[in-house]
Amino acid sequence: MAEGNYRGLTASEVRQKKEQGLVNVTNNNIFKTKKEIIITHTITYFNFLNLFLGILVLISGQYKNITFMGVIIVNSIIGIIQEMKVKKLVDGLSVITASKARVIRDGEEQEIPIDEVVQEDVVAVANGDQICADCIVLESDGMEVNESMLTGESKPVRKKEGDKLLSGSFLVAGTGVGKVEHVGEENYAVQLAKKAKTKKRATSEMQRMIKRIIKVLGILIIPIGILLYRSQINVDGATFSESLVGTVAGVIGMIPEGLVLLTSVSFILGVGRLARKRALVQEMEAIEALARVNVLCLDKTGTITTGELEVVELEAVGDEETERLEQVMNEMSYAFDDVNNTQKALMKRFRQTKIWRISGKIPFSSDRKYRAIRFENEGCYVLGAPEFLNKDDEELRQKVYGYSAEGLRVLLLGRCGDIHEDTGEVENVIPVGLVVISDCIRPEAMDTFRYFREQQVDIKVVSGDNPMTVSQIAVKAGLEGGERFIDANELPEDFQELRREVEKYAVFGRVKPEQKQRIVQAYQANKQVVGMVGDGVNDVLALKDSDCGIAMAAGSDAAKQVAHIVLLDSNFACLKNIVSEGRTIITNIERVSSLYLTKTIYSVLLCVIFILLERAYPFIPIQLSWISTTAIGIPSFILALEHTESVNSSGFLRHVLRIALPSAVTMVLSLLVIQVLGRFWHMEETLTYTFNLLAGGAVAMMVVVKVCRPMNWLRRALSISIIVIFCAGILVAPGFLGIYSIFRWEMALMVPLLCMVVVFFKMFTDFAEGCFWARRWIKRKMKRKVL
Repeated sequence: MAEGNYRGLTASEVRQKKEQGLVNVTNNNIFKTKKEIIITHTITYFNFLNLFLGILVLISGQYKNITFMGVIIVNSIIGIIQEMKVKKLVDGLSVITASKARVIRDGEEQEIPIDEVVQEDVVAVANGDQICADCIVLESDGMEVNESMLTGESKPVRKKEGDKLLSGSFLVAGTGVGKVEHVGEENYAVQLAKKAKTKKRATSEMQRMIKRIIKVLGILIIPIGILLYRSQINVDGATFSESLVGTVAGVIGMIPEGLVLLTSVSFILGVGRLARKRALVQEMEAIEALARVNVLCLDKTGTITTGELEVVELEAVGDEETERLEQVMNEMSYAFDDVNNTQKALMKRFRQTKIWRISGKIPFSSDRKYRAIRFENEGCYVLGAPEFLNKDDEELRQKVYGYSAEGLRVLLLGRCGDIHEDTGEVENVIPVGLVVISDCIRPEAMDTFRYFREQQVDIKVVSGDNPMTVSQIAVKAGLEGGERFIDANELPEDFQELRREVEKYAVFGRVKPEQKQRIVQAYQANKQVVGMVGDGVNDVLALKDSDCGIAMAAGSDAAKQVAHIVLLDSNFACLKNIVSEGRTIITNIERVSSLYLTKTIYSVLLCVIFILLERAYPFIPIQLSWISTTAIGIPSFILALEHTESVNSSGFLRHVLRIALPSAVTMVLSLLVIQVLGRFWHMEETLTYTFNLLAGGAVAMMVVVKVCRPMNWLRRALSISIIVIFCAGILVAPGFLGIYSIFRWEMALMVPLLCMVVVFFKMFTDFAEGCFWARRWIKRKMKRKVL
């Protein structure tokens, strides 16, 4: 490729383009600006609602009941500080993985960030590069482009001079030079993205369910608040001030502001912790997707093996002379610009001669598995996978089989009648030699596979190499089931059959890029959460469609662009630390979400019930603040920092409701019993509040104990501590909490009341567990009947 023939733009022309705004400015960072972070954590619907409720409390004159505003302010400050810290860390790492473009300016090739490319820049592209801006092809050396992320058509498109290169597409073969036509918002990919997403976002059931809960509450909270105020003002003897405070208490309980903060901050801190482990998260949802992955597909090269290859033998086939093969390989090894690991091994073994003149060539692509060349007066030669170039020679097949059984890779060198650059086809291949290559297994691969086996994650090796070779390497590396392999050419075309077949194998060989994508989709159709680890252009389609795509930083730009997470050290072994971190984050959020949603559910139920009863709301804001602080705030902070990897597979909402729903029903029923028994003390307000707070606190404490199971020293200490703190508040400041001292004879009634609360909690919890068990049993029975 004659890159030296182009002068490109001058420095002054580049400056002029930048001044005109003709720059390829992009924004792929998941983080907002500092201003946006502050706005996100302060100007929110629930913050404004809390501010309005705080003003109502001030109007009522009961200033002690405004303590909930302090929690809101602290939450916002914590959120801002934490996100700012993580933003600084991730922004620094983003510079390392930022995609670069090779441009020609003032006659010299330069590597610059893609957002510094300007209109009319001359860019050089090679196999594996993603096109950063719409271009016109100036020169093509066997360029083939995959435009599937734009058009949906996965078949590579051959490009020649004058053709368009669309941003978002990527080279799968050849090299070339193009002139930038559009930049920034004018690019085809940007225009298309406005209409539809071209990249599948990582899946996050947790965030989806929390957003749905918030949306429903956001709609219900205003009409319920209005109706609650009307019911409170109609309570016999209620003053305007008491009605306002009762309404505020009901509405505050419905707002799960801590859950929103906890989720967002946990994800943000997760991004920061993963960044410290040298993993750049490009979508926050990927943390949850990675934590829930139970099938992990990966390529052999760069994961099981180091990616470094070595040519160990050049064997002549038939009567061919070894000297002639050496000459062919000397010429062929340096004739192509698209350098990959195999090419590097060939260049290391053979020497550059450039004696023969080249009249045509077909660059390597993952789809056809070979490269070919035509020399003037010396004939045509092809180098590639034996299975694709020669299927009929049984003796040759056995020889290749023998090498593959030893875990060695084999390339077939063949003489051919002619090559067709336009179609990528070769004629009449005659085998003349075998190039034998060895891989180096990563020393840490066995330990990594053991970790994933313990975490019940199935590893599937999906490679473009010979299936037997890959299988042998996988077995040596310690992959359980590595001996179960299949050639992807034998996989069924029918998708339903493919779904059944993929479950039988752990190793897939000779896999084309489209087949990698179909294998990922097949596992997803089997209700698996699929992660894909890759670094090459042949992995892009599978990375794009996986639930969590993980790319190596040393891989192609195209792979890094579509991946959800980029491993900065390009080391598969560090993935176990990253999965562990992701599982810790999600497990902790699931656990503490039960605390927040218990309060939300019983608050909604109590609001509705007391609207219908037209009775005074059972709590005032200061009492709810005390329950929330001791039974939600403190435990959620401690539990969110604990390191636990046991992700629940039953789904976020179902898992949370198993604790929250029976606990909320216990709370509501206990308070209703107190309302019924209230006639014995003539519904004396302060005494009723005392019983309500003690019963409500007891339920809240039992929820914390339930969430902390199974117990360890930290959780046991936490459970005891919050019970002590809650009781201390009641003993030390009953007046501030709006209740009587517990040292009164009426408090003897609390003994049977607390026993009743414990019985209700046990009864409803057991009932919920029974329902979930029955549901699983019915589901299993139905599944067996279908099979």
